Amino acid sequence: MKANRVLLQRKYARVVAAFASSQNISKEEALDFFYHSDLYQEMSQGIADMHCRSDIYLVEELQREYVKQQK
Repeated sequence: MKANRVLLQRKYARVVAAFASSQNISKEEALDFFYHSDLYQEMSQGIADMHCRSDIYLVEELQREYVKQQK
């Protein structure tokens, strides 16, 4: 299922801001990581309706991917 583009952009902004805060990194760094993440691909393509998940859930998924990449 595809989401409304404006609503999806707002969701991206909320998730990136929360992720930046949780990892104590700049919003620019968080945005760069987000746009190169598997989560972004899933959300933008409507895979598994990831864009329908809560912001908190998506931030946690992004955190897992971030920690995994840091190893």
